[in-house]
This record gives sequence, structure tokens and C-alpha cells, in this order.
Amino acid sequence: MNYRKLGCSGLKVSELGLGTNSFGKRADREESIRIVREAIDLGINFIDTANIYAGTASETIIGEALEGRRNEVVLATKAGLVFGPGPNDRGSSRFHLQRQLDESLRRLRTDYVDLYQIHTFDPDTPLEETLRALDDMVRAGKVRYIGASNYAAWELMKAIGISERLGLNRFVSTQVSYSLADRTPERELVPMSLDQGVGIIPYFPLAGGILTGKYGSDRAPAGSRAATDPNFSRFFDDGRLELGRRVRQLAGEAGVAPGVLSIRWLIRRPAVATVIVGATSAAQLRENAAAVGLDLSSSQLAQLDEASRPYKLGEPFANYRLT
Repeated sequence: MNYRKLGCSGLKVSELGLGTNSFGKRADREESIRIVREAIDLGINFIDTANIYAGTASETIIGEALEGRRNEVVLATKAGLVFGPGPNDRGSSRFHLQRQLDESLRRLRTDYVDLYQIHTFDPDTPLEETLRALDDMVRAGKVRYIGASNYAAWELMKAIGISERLGLNRFVSTQVSYSLADRTPERELVPMSLDQGVGIIPYFPLAGGILTGKYGSDRAPAGSRAATDPNFSRFFDDGRLELGRRVRQLAGEAGVAPGVLSIRWLIRRPAVATVIVGATSAAQLRENAAAVGLDLSSSQLAQLDEASRPYKLGEPFANYRLT
């Protein structure tokens, strides 16, 4: 496994990170625990979750899986999206974040998280309030580093400017939908992150499975995200499905799985610190881990760049916002 600094911080994270959105849903408790332990054995030290994943089950399962191994990982969680029906059960107010952090720590069976991330920009809360609350969490020892998620480039830059002006801890990372099927971050977010020393953490690196080539027909494979979540089909369009077929063709020529090829392309992109890859089985995780050691020729990279070029434009594949 290779490791990179997370943005301008001194924290080093594995090139491949473990996404845990499936824990407690498409992967049951026992298999989820096996996945976590397999990840650690593979050298993956970055584990990402959120307070809302599987209705809090993801954090609970991770807390159990990390018993006795907590110090081997960089543990990241998030808060800010809708958690409940109340007026303060969402957003990045001090009120909401402090409550959610304490509850996340309890579920994760730890007294600190290494990276605490705001799940999306909150237009109703002043950034100063959010950033001061996060700074207090760092000073209290409950949080080591802070990050953003689903922020537009201007929102992230504004937050960094406020942190520097007020002498507060600043965001060292940002999570964003980024893949061969979604290169919209390259328009503004990637240049800004390179300039400001922010590590990019892509989610949906396989565009929900489209880049594995498994959605080549109208029928969703059993156990796939589209099969278990019919709403996920809204992300499909003819162009992306064709891109999935093209990636599968190039992967066949390279002698690797399409998902491995797609992940490797993303690992090589500027400003990317760690790529979040989900798994519903330990075997699937082992397969995707092959991306870390894969060498791609300049010709292969050029073909992938050309096939995915249309996805620098248009709308993001996914972008979770408060409404």
C-alpha cells in the first residue's frame, strides 16, 4: 500500500480508502466486520463513514470492528445532512454538530475521530459559527483534523479564508463525486485544491458500479446498488452506460477488471489524496486493492482521458445538498 499526505496536513492516508455506506444495508454486520479487518490487513488505513449511513448502523458496526485496532486507522466521519425531523436535526450549526459528534463517538467506541467532515454546505449557518465549533472540537481533543464534503469551490475557498483570518483550524480535505463518469471537479475544485493544499477524497469512484461495466443491459444485476435502491437508476444515461462499456473494453485489453482500471486512473489525478471505495464483501475489496500497484501506460491513460472527456462538462454525477 502507498500513502499520501492529506492535503497540507502531516497526516498520511492510504491511496485506497474504505467507504462504509453499505454497512448494515447491502453488507450485513458479520461481512462488514470482515471487510474492515481485511482492509487493515491490506494496509488500508483510511476508513470513512457518516452519522446517517444505514441509519447509524455503519458507525456502530465500525466501532465493533475496530475493537483493539483503533490506533491502526485514520477514522473519518461526517455530519450535516438531515438526521431527523426536528429543525436542528440538520446543518452545521454548533448545536447540531456538537450533538452529532458526541453520538458518533459513542457509536464508534472512541474518544476522538481523526477527520471530522461537514457533509454539505449549510446556507443557513454562518461559516464563522461552523468553523469556530470545529476549532473547539480540535482543541478539546475530540477531533484531529477537519474536512468538507459536497462544497462548491467558492464555498470551500471562503471557509479557508475565514479560518486564516480568524486563526482557526482549516479544512485539509474535501469529499466530492469524482470519477471517469464525473470530471466536473476538474473545472474549479481541483485547481483550487492544488493552490490551497486541500486533499481531494473522491466518492463514487466507480459511478455506483457503472464503471465496472455490469450495467451493460437494462436489467440491474442482483445485489447491485441499482437493484437494491431503484432510485439509483436516476444516475444512468446512455452516455455513461456507453462509457462503462468502453472502460470494460480497455480493461480487457489491459488484462484487469474495469473497476480496477477506473480506480487507478483516479488515484493518479492531481490533488487526490485517497479514493473511497465501497465493498459488500472482503473479496470485492481485495479485487479493488489491485488498483494500487497497477501501472498504466501513457497510451492507456490517454484513451481513458479521451473516453471520459465529455464528463468535464454538465452536471455532477452526484451532489448532496440541503434543501
